[in-house]
Amino acid sequence: MQRNNNMARRLGRRKEPSREKVLLKERELAEGGLNKRVAVYLSKFYNKGVIDGIGTVFAKGKESDIYVASPGTADIVKGEPYVIVKMFRVQNSSFFSMEDYIIGDPRFKKIGRTKQEIIGTWCKKEFGNLEIAQFAGIAAPKPYMYNGNILAMQYIGTDDGPAPRLVDAGLDRTEAESMLRTIIDYTKRLHRRGLVHGDLSEYNILVHGDKPYFIDFGQAVVTRHPHAEEFLKRDVWNVVNYFRKAYGAAMTVDEAYAEVAAAGPRQQSRP
Repeated sequence: MQRNNNMARRLGRRKEPSREKVLLKERELAEGGLNKRVAVYLSKFYNKGVIDGIGTVFAKGKESDIYVASPGTADIVKGEPYVIVKMFRVQNSSFFSMEDYIIGDPRFKKIGRTKQEIIGTWCKKEFGNLEIAQFAGIAAPKPYMYNGNILAMQYIGTDDGPAPRLVDAGLDRTEAESMLRTIIDYTKRLHRRGLVHGDLSEYNILVHGDKPYFIDFGQAVVTRHPHAEEFLKRDVWNVVNYFRKAYGAAMTVDEAYAEVAAAGPRQQSRP
């Protein structure tokens, strides 16, 4: 409960920030290690009312730092306890590997060549992929807005903390069988919408309540991408093999892939 109270104190709701407060936050961020460009990008999230306060880094991904922020006054975050702010690291990101998932995607014909341009495209790509996930009807964070190398999205979890990853969820055998069935169904729904996650595993799925939530959609590609089939097979292999090893699931990779492949794509993803 101490962690709970600390989070509430750090991220408690406040009044809409003044321009002076936003400018002060920009300066604090710049002085605290974020460059001026990133601080300016972040100020737009305050100005749009998406966030009202931001805490420290609570998780680090392969290419990004994840913050929990308090929601602002915008309608899109009304009623939400927190907001996730994902900041893609410009200097340390493996932007050459990012290109493999962008080049060939017909949505992004001009991506630029600098790190900043590629990561900006990556951020935009994840935002768009999260929108497609919403249209597909799967459980995934709602995207709120993006700007530069920063993405704001729905917080998945409780007041006690973010939802655990699948690898940390500790399911029983019955729960695991149901969870695998739902994950394959979500993969089918995405495929029908013309999208392949591209990085699906026990580390990129959260468990909240009795549902899996797909996260980390930056690598997701449309089915028109030249490597979409390869990525889809890898997603299915990763998930099914995890459940077979961890929980003794009966479903095979071939069975799961045949089911997903037969389901789509029927609708193309939005450009």
